[in-house]
Amino acid sequence: MNQRLKHSFHSKMVIKALVDSFLKLNPRLMIKNPVLFVLETATFVIGLIILFPHYFHTENQMIYNINVFFILLFTILFANFAEALAEGRGKAHADSLIKTRKELKAKLLSKDGSMKVVAGSELRKGDLVLVEMGDFIPGDGKIVEGIAAIDESSVNGESAFVIKEANSEHSAVIGGTIVTSDWIKVEITVDPGHSFLDRMVQMVEGARRQKSPNEIALTTLLSVLTFIFLIVVVTLYPLAAFVGVHLEVSTLIVLLVCLIPTTIGGLLSAIGISGIDRVTRINILAKSGRAVEAAGDINTVILDKTGTITFGNRMASAFYPVAGASPKQLMEAAVLTSLFDDTQEGRSIVELAKQHHITSDLRAYQGEVISFTAEERMSGLNLNGSFFRKGAVSAICSYITVRGGHIPEELEEINGFIAREGGTPLAVSKDNYILGLIYLKDTIKPGIRERLQSLHQMGIRTIMCTGDNPLTAATIANEVGVDTYYAESKPEDKLRIVREEQSEGKLVAMTGDGVNDAPALAQADVGIAMSSGTSVAKEAANMVDLDSDPTKILDVISIGKQLLITRGAVTTFSIANDFSKYFAIIPAMFAGNLPELQVFNIMHLQSPTSAVLSALIFNAVIIPLLIPVALKGVTYKPMSANQLLSRNLAIYGAGGIIFPFIGIKVIDFFLHIFIEHL
Repeated sequence: MNQRLKHSFHSKMVIKALVDSFLKLNPRLMIKNPVLFVLETATFVIGLIILFPHYFHTENQMIYNINVFFILLFTILFANFAEALAEGRGKAHADSLIKTRKELKAKLLSKDGSMKVVAGSELRKGDLVLVEMGDFIPGDGKIVEGIAAIDESSVNGESAFVIKEANSEHSAVIGGTIVTSDWIKVEITVDPGHSFLDRMVQMVEGARRQKSPNEIALTTLLSVLTFIFLIVVVTLYPLAAFVGVHLEVSTLIVLLVCLIPTTIGGLLSAIGISGIDRVTRINILAKSGRAVEAAGDINTVILDKTGTITFGNRMASAFYPVAGASPKQLMEAAVLTSLFDDTQEGRSIVELAKQHHITSDLRAYQGEVISFTAEERMSGLNLNGSFFRKGAVSAICSYITVRGGHIPEELEEINGFIAREGGTPLAVSKDNYILGLIYLKDTIKPGIRERLQSLHQMGIRTIMCTGDNPLTAATIANEVGVDTYYAESKPEDKLRIVREEQSEGKLVAMTGDGVNDAPALAQADVGIAMSSGTSVAKEAANMVDLDSDPTKILDVISIGKQLLITRGAVTTFSIANDFSKYFAIIPAMFAGNLPELQVFNIMHLQSPTSAVLSALIFNAVIIPLLIPVALKGVTYKPMSANQLLSRNLAIYGAGGIIFPFIGIKVIDFFLHIFIEHL
């Protein structure tokens, strides 16, 4: 059992869930679940039979009826316990965060450089705070300076810390998490009432959510099945009397309870709530359970290139020396011009040079730094009488020409090659000579190709939208393996693409962070906005990713599919085990009057009474046994719908038939021993 599941069964949480199990017996709450409401009504009828036995002529069956009453009561309580425990996970998560929020202190930095300690609740959007090792991060924000290891276990349940730093895709931080090393400066990005902690409270309230369309459909199916079995059982009494067979009312109630799908009826809410909880634990806030479930039915995923498929920051990919310069000379000059360049491009040049064993020159710190300007379009370093420059090819060429230098003939050819590949060339010079070009490219994120392949295995179509030119778009699309791509996409183009897919009956998921993405996010069935994005995008989407990691759409789809698969698996098991209980109940009911029905007693149960009670006990205990499955979810592996159906039928269909045979037989064996010793 993994750490999260152990956390689900924390003693305080279990005790609270047990108390809530009794509170949920309120008929006004139970009627929302037709299966459990029928079960509660049946329990109430058994209670009346116990209280007024002379009206029902059941004086000689008092002990049997009392046993039936308590087994039915515990069946309802187990079902309520499953839902209460699922709700409790989210509540405990939110309560701990709310408690943390009340205790948070912030080291607020003023514009003059002074610092004062204030309550976390006093922070406003735009405030700058210092967070040192051992401090709680006082509010949601982004790192603007520094790098640190952060413990986010209070948010996502994972014990391993994460490394986050400024000017990277991992710069977003969440209030209530702890800095475990170094220090960071954080710019607060939300006002009070809009933080992750506040949204967590709303998510807890979302536990009493509106049902999704699929859940409504399944509830309707369960209600119809329950109604059909109710009619069958009610009509069975006069039919049996007509052929001279007397059936006890309590036994008919047991038959009804064992035939209606109580297992899935008891776990349905827990499965839905736990799905929302799993999404929350990967730092995504869903505005409703509908969005989580819709993710499981997604047919098409629309991905923006920049920031989703690629890092969105141009990074050094290769060095191309010219005019007889050696690769080492080019890389050394590139490092000298990048040591004081705090951009992602500058850092990537230094890192790429390190891979070729070119390290930083300490003498550089004695030189004169030439900062980048929009007018000059280059930066550099003056060191020991030499002038090192790095910048746009045209800017460096002009610089060299003015100084009387020569432009290498092969420069234009390499420059054209890099441009055709969709990259950005940077020229590097020393004094009056151009040493070569640096190939900058928007680097594809590690593992993105494999994740897109997983989507293909699910039967999901992938579309890449980008504002880049067709050549760059084609290069990236071929490299990662998307099904199709659209270059030079405008906001209206993205909206059109979403609508075209939906017009074909497909469900569409999309990520975005800008105002230009808002129309498409609102139109998509599952729209995930980045927390670092615009407020318009976050309002338009039905999910918000607090880590601003667009690739999480793949995780959301997996969780949505896991929710649907879990519900389908438990439903299959629930309906299948009714088949087995039939062979325990029916022979026991008619054994005295119709001995020929003993042929159906294939389990060879000890007596009619033990057979009925064994089936009823099994019907009750199977619910708590399946609670871990409902909360954790059935393991999901990418495969086609037909493969999923075959697997569910093989495991949960066949298992739903075989397991009750074994369980009822074991319970019957111990019941027989117990009855003999009375």
